[in-house]
Amino acid sequence: MRMAASLLVLGALTAVVAFALDLAGLSSATLFAALLVGLAVALARPGKVTFPRGSFVSAQALLGVTLGAYLEPDALQAVGGEWLPVALVSAGTLVASMLVGLVLERRTELDRPTAQLGMIAGGASGIVGMSDELGADDRLVAFMQYLRVLVTVLLTPLLAAAWGGGDGGGGPSEAILASPTDWLVTAAVAPTAALAARRLGVPAGTLMGPMVVAGALTLAGVDFVVPPVVRELAFALIGLQVGLRFTTDTVRQMGRLLGPVLVGVFVLLIACFGLAVVLHLLTGISLRDAFLATTPGGIYAVLAVAFSSGGNITFIIAVQSLRVIVSVVLAPLAVRRLARRGRPAA
Repeated sequence: MRMAASLLVLGALTAVVAFALDLAGLSSATLFAALLVGLAVALARPGKVTFPRGSFVSAQALLGVTLGAYLEPDALQAVGGEWLPVALVSAGTLVASMLVGLVLERRTELDRPTAQLGMIAGGASGIVGMSDELGADDRLVAFMQYLRVLVTVLLTPLLAAAWGGGDGGGGPSEAILASPTDWLVTAAVAPTAALAARRLGVPAGTLMGPMVVAGALTLAGVDFVVPPVVRELAFALIGLQVGLRFTTDTVRQMGRLLGPVLVGVFVLLIACFGLAVVLHLLTGISLRDAFLATTPGGIYAVLAVAFSSGGNITFIIAVQSLRVIVSVVLAPLAVRRLARRGRPAA
C-alpha cells in the first residue's frame, strides 16, 4: 500500500512538472519531467522506490509503436522528389553524431556505448529507452540527450529569427482523441512485436520490433495513433525508472562531464548547420527551413517555430521524422559494431 501511494505521488509530481515544461516549450516534456522527479527522489530517498521490471519493458514496447507511427505516407511524399539529399543529410547527421561521440569517449571517462548513444541526434526518448539494452549507462545517456535537446530548444528560435519567411505549406493534422482502433492496434502490436523481436535476437528488440511493425502498418494505410494517455504514461515510466537509478556518484560524474558534453553539443549544432546548407543548395528550400529540418533535437520546439514563422511544415516534419527513424534504427547496429572493437588506446 505504501509503495502504491509513493507511485501515485511520483505520478502527480511528474504531471505537474511536465505541464510546466510543456508550457515552456520543451520537447518530450513528460519524459524529461519524470527524469527530473526520479532523480530528485533517488537522491532524497535512495533505494526506497522501485518499479517492477515488466513496467520498463512495457514502456519500451509502447515507445516503439509511438516512433513507428511517425513513418506516415505523407512524410514520404513530402520528400519524394528530394529523397537523395534528405537521405544524405539523415545519414550525415548520424555520422556526425557518432564522430562527436568517439571524440568524447577519448577525452572523458565515458565508455563507448554511452558516449555514442548520448550524442546521437534524433529520437532522444527512443535512444534513452534502448540504451540499457545496448550496454550503455542510461542515466548518463539521458543526461547527454536532454542537455542537447535543452540547448537546441533554447537556441533554435534565436537562430531561426535570423532568416526571412519560409516556403509556406500546411502542417499535418494531429489526432486529439484516440479511437477504439488506436487502442486495439497499440495493444496488439506492442507486446507481440516486442516478444518476437527479442526471440529473434534483434538489437534493442523490445523497442525496435514494435517500431518496425507499427511503421509497416502505417505505410500500408492503417490509420492509427498511440492513445495520448498511453504514450505519455510510457514516457513517464521510462523517465522515472531511469531517474530513480541515479546516485550521488552519478550526479558528481555529470558535473565533470558538463563542459565536454556542451562542447560536443555545439560541435554537433555546427555540423548540422553545415548539413542544412547542403540541403538548401541541393533542394532549393530556404536556408531557414533547411536549418529547422536538420536541427539536432527538439522536434516539437522546431515545429512551433516553423508554425509561427510560416515555414514549410510538411517538409520540415518529414525530414525530422525520417531522421528520428534512421537514428533509432541504425544506432543499435552502429553502437554494437563499434563496441566490439573496444576502447581505443589513448
